[in-house]
Amino acid sequence: MNVTDAFDDYQNTVNAAPAAVKESRRRRDLFKSALTDCDDVNRVKPSGSLARGTHKSPIHDVDLIIEYGAADHPDWGKDGDSAADALDHTSALVNQTLGATSGTHAYEVRLASPRNHAVKCFLDDPDDEDAFTVDAMPALRQPDGTYLVPEKNNRTWILTNPQYLIDQVADRHAAWNKFAGLVRMLKAWAADQDTKIKSLVMEILALELLPERPNRPEALKEFFVRAAYKIENGERVIDPADLCGEIQPDLDYDALEKALRTAADKATAAIDAVNHNDHHRAIHLWGEIFGDTFPKAPISPAYAAPVAPRPVKDSPQG
Repeated sequence: MNVTDAFDDYQNTVNAAPAAVKESRRRRDLFKSALTDCDDVNRVKPSGSLARGTHKSPIHDVDLIIEYGAADHPDWGKDGDSAADALDHTSALVNQTLGATSGTHAYEVRLASPRNHAVKCFLDDPDDEDAFTVDAMPALRQPDGTYLVPEKNNRTWILTNPQYLIDQVADRHAAWNKFAGLVRMLKAWAADQDTKIKSLVMEILALELLPERPNRPEALKEFFVRAAYKIENGERVIDPADLCGEIQPDLDYDALEKALRTAADKATAAIDAVNHNDHHRAIHLWGEIFGDTFPKAPISPAYAAPVAPRPVKDSPQG
């Protein structure tokens, strides 16, 4: 096995299985068809990593924007109770159309729980830590194509533009068809760190810093070096549409800096190992970066455990 083989195997590990992607899309489209029929809903629009094609395995949730008619909800978009009202209304519509016991469209949703920006709709047992959810976010579309969405915790509404990120990722992947796959690897790397790093943080860093290279290890090495430098210099990861500010305000940037620098150093050593035709060491180093799910290098004679010398017996002489 060489490094290219190892990366091919790892790509298959972080990519969601086609059956899982198909089922996720079915569940997402079920919400789309059910909620689009509601009188006050103008459109239901896919969002999130599945819409961008950067979802990694396993898929735990999908995101939807529920675009309501402003004339139907004249009080929405204003500070105060309207943020919670929009979420409660969306929860009620989900239960009405897709509730597990009395849905008019299908019997799928066990619990529709309003959160800060969206309603988390559980299609599996809510007590299951890996339960699949659809996150339905109520929104009012603005003339410039942005959305006004509720922020319940602060009793206000904020502007966001999910389509901007969808378009940015689509453009990068169209220009370089390895982009989405490497973003999945970086998300898997983030999930394996000791500190909480949102997947979206890695995706936005990749948009800015992941270079287009024919060689995936080279691209990742340069990414880790550039990202470590960015964070070491005090830069923060912000919304590329320049609307929502920091993507993860509670991110431990010191821990992120340390993790990125460690990965950069090991990736640099892995590239150097390949340049010296030592694929075994390179694969081992990439495994230290990506964790136990990265393929293990087969033991070759050069790396086999040394044979211990035969013990000397104290035999009687003569």
